[in-house]
Amino acid sequence: MELNSLTAISPLDGRYRQKVNELDLYFSEFGLIKYRLIVEIEYFIALCDIPLPQLSDFKKENYKELRSIYEDFDISDAEKIKEREKVTNHDVKALEYFLKERFFHSGWGKWSEFIHFGLTSQDINNTAIPLSMKDALINVYFPLIFELREALAAFADEWKDIPMLARTHGQPASPTRLGKEIAVFIARIDEQSKYFGQIPYSAKFGGATGNMNAHKVAYPEIDWISFADNFVNEELGLQRSKPTTQIEHYDNIAALFDNMRRINVILIDLARDIWTYISMDYFRQKIRKGEIGSSAMPHKVNPIDFENGEGNLGYANAIFGHFSEKLPVSRLQRDLTDSTVLRNIGVPIGHSVIAFNSILKGLNKLIVNTEKIHSDLDNNWAVVAEAIQTILRREGYPKPYEALLDLTRTNEKITRESIFSFIETLDVSEAVKAELKAITPFNFTGF
Repeated sequence: MELNSLTAISPLDGRYRQKVNELDLYFSEFGLIKYRLIVEIEYFIALCDIPLPQLSDFKKENYKELRSIYEDFDISDAEKIKEREKVTNHDVKALEYFLKERFFHSGWGKWSEFIHFGLTSQDINNTAIPLSMKDALINVYFPLIFELREALAAFADEWKDIPMLARTHGQPASPTRLGKEIAVFIARIDEQSKYFGQIPYSAKFGGATGNMNAHKVAYPEIDWISFADNFVNEELGLQRSKPTTQIEHYDNIAALFDNMRRINVILIDLARDIWTYISMDYFRQKIRKGEIGSSAMPHKVNPIDFENGEGNLGYANAIFGHFSEKLPVSRLQRDLTDSTVLRNIGVPIGHSVIAFNSILKGLNKLIVNTEKIHSDLDNNWAVVAEAIQTILRREGYPKPYEALLDLTRTNEKITRESIFSFIETLDVSEAVKAELKAITPFNFTGF
């Protein structure tokens, strides 16, 4: 059977492929190989800049051509590396041989043994992966979060003056404003988003067991610790972890995943609330010609975008949770369990991206049903009881809460008229009675 989107096992590469295309630059096998190549080449250039004695005659003019190897890297190059991997059964070694071959092709063969000099494969993986993740978040993830946040901000402003019945425990409660309820989610997203700037993209770079043994034994006079710090921190724009075992601690990447989980939890809460408002007819949805809501019930316009968002966010969080718990744990100086897990980083990020876009799509289809919102408020005059008893407390009225309790805990419907009748029975001044009668479900909304 020919491989295409219909035969893909993962929906990210099948049904949802067009929605996550941008991520293949960072999390595909091709992307991983390219980022490894970036690290290998920049490391070689950094060795030249020390300079190591044997590299002192490698001309700086060659750097541009050298960097073009990864700048012009394409699928055919990646396929050559994968062919070599069939022989080596080691992905990073296959990359090293590919790069050495390019060196010989360019007439740089005498310097080829300084490719991957003194390194273990994890020095490449544990810098390439945080580098690719950083780029993916900056170029794809953060812009989507910002777009979603700005869409919510626009709605919060547009709906700021729409009074709405609140519901606590699912029951009618003191009124609120629709825009304010949307603003709650903006504040939560903002609060969690700020932590992204505080979590470094950490990288391990220190040889087979993290001590730079091979570097020191070959060139004991060089300050390799300062070299590695500068290379990772300044040249690659990451933060070098030290001391380490053969692998990165993964504590900071786990913190990033946990932060992304919290963002997703907030958006699950948003999706469920909007879904509920739609079920209450507070929102209607724009209808696209030809779109089917239900295969059996023609009248239905289902809130599928919010359901799709919730489902994908939940799935993403399950994987983020596994990453956060698994990656920081490795037997002794390392085991290989992190390797296969790291190859799946793009999966929860991909499902998060799908969810963000689904929620955005759903938000843009919403139409506020002010008639229904107004009707619910008008049918729930009992919610002004809090306002009345609070003013009565202010006036020193005896047992005001209990007086309102007797009024509102009946099987009779509480209306504007019954509230006014109750107010007339109160032993308070006419000014206070007028103040109480001015309170309605539409204006008792706070700040």
